[in-house]
Amino acid sequence: MTAPAITEGPRTLPFMSAGQQAALDPYMALIVGYRKSGLSLNHIIGCPLDCGYCVRHFWGNFEVKIPHLLCTDEQAVEMLTSHHAFQPHTTPIQLLNKATDPFLPGVRPHLFRVLHALDQRGFTNHVLIITRFKVTTADMDELEAMRHLRVTLLFTYSGITDPRVEPIARSRITVTSIRTACARKQRTGVVLYWRPIVPGWNDHPATMAHVLDTGRHADAIVFTGYYHKPENAAYLHGQGVALPYGEHDYHRRKALPAELDAAIIAAWRGSGIATPLFRKTSCGVAYAHAAADYNGHWGVREICDICPAAQQQRCADDHLQPAPADMERVLAQLGYTTPYLIEDGHVWTHGLGEQRRYAIQHTLRFQIWELDQPHYLRSHGRAPHGHTTDPAQAAHVAALRDQLTAQTRYTDD
Repeated sequence: MTAPAITEGPRTLPFMSAGQQAALDPYMALIVGYRKSGLSLNHIIGCPLDCGYCVRHFWGNFEVKIPHLLCTDEQAVEMLTSHHAFQPHTTPIQLLNKATDPFLPGVRPHLFRVLHALDQRGFTNHVLIITRFKVTTADMDELEAMRHLRVTLLFTYSGITDPRVEPIARSRITVTSIRTACARKQRTGVVLYWRPIVPGWNDHPATMAHVLDTGRHADAIVFTGYYHKPENAAYLHGQGVALPYGEHDYHRRKALPAELDAAIIAAWRGSGIATPLFRKTSCGVAYAHAAADYNGHWGVREICDICPAAQQQRCADDHLQPAPADMERVLAQLGYTTPYLIEDGHVWTHGLGEQRRYAIQHTLRFQIWELDQPHYLRSHGRAPHGHTTDPAQAAHVAALRDQLTAQTRYTDD
């Protein structure tokens, strides 16, 4: 049976008009913004691949199938490097990861222009490029030509075969690209990004075995769950796709129950492959470049139980709990204000917002947490579905919230 043709979009991208840009959701209009995996540059939005779970549902962009430029590549690079949180050689960078695929034919030339512009400046920052599309030997040769940037390709591959969920699933595009990248890589990191993993969609043992085998020659495999929110749930229901999560399970974090986490790790351990498995994106990226995790996950030791011993040692050697003077220095450097409490492995803050919190986290390489979106042990920063919160932990967080609230009032007075 011939696989259905995949729409690739135009070879030359149009610019989005000022009026159209003014009507965008503010998040979609944001060209440079901070995410957990890095400072994210997105001056192209729109994608024809129609993944049913796509996060573009959340911001009203899913129906934009033709990628559009919001500004020139030169303007985009200047916006990135002049961003107040950008630090040469330190800040991890994500390129075109929010609302398009960077290897679509019309997007690819812009990706490489940005990469060359950054590399020519001598930056050694991590650069994360997430794709599920066609990566050729010529693309790999161009990536290998980078002299300074630490580039990692993260191939989204889930093993899902339902074309209502992933129209690209029945093609061999992603698998072929992974094999091409693995065969050509030298200084470019290659990660199989096993996502989303959803009960009933792709958690069958045979599917897991296939995905793991596909990642046999990658530098790392990173697994994660599914963003369950009303917008993509409504679309999937409209396609007749069954979801294992209900309306009471909507959450800002990805859903991946503890039982599924255990099944994935058991499948990996039984697979016989040597490729290491990681729970967090930055852990896999760092390992691909023999570096310590820039998100400081060593402070949440339970996340690290599956990491290679050599990587655990790298992260342990790099792990340094900040003193109050360190926090004050970084807050002043970035121009932020927040009450904070330093605990073993993490710092609690209040009211910073995600973008500023991650900027601090990447500067210190230490976990920075928000009391209004608390992390609980054994849930690995995931949605609560399928996880149990220890009442003692919840009480501790509530007490900390009261303490920081009182600290804020005292400081304001």
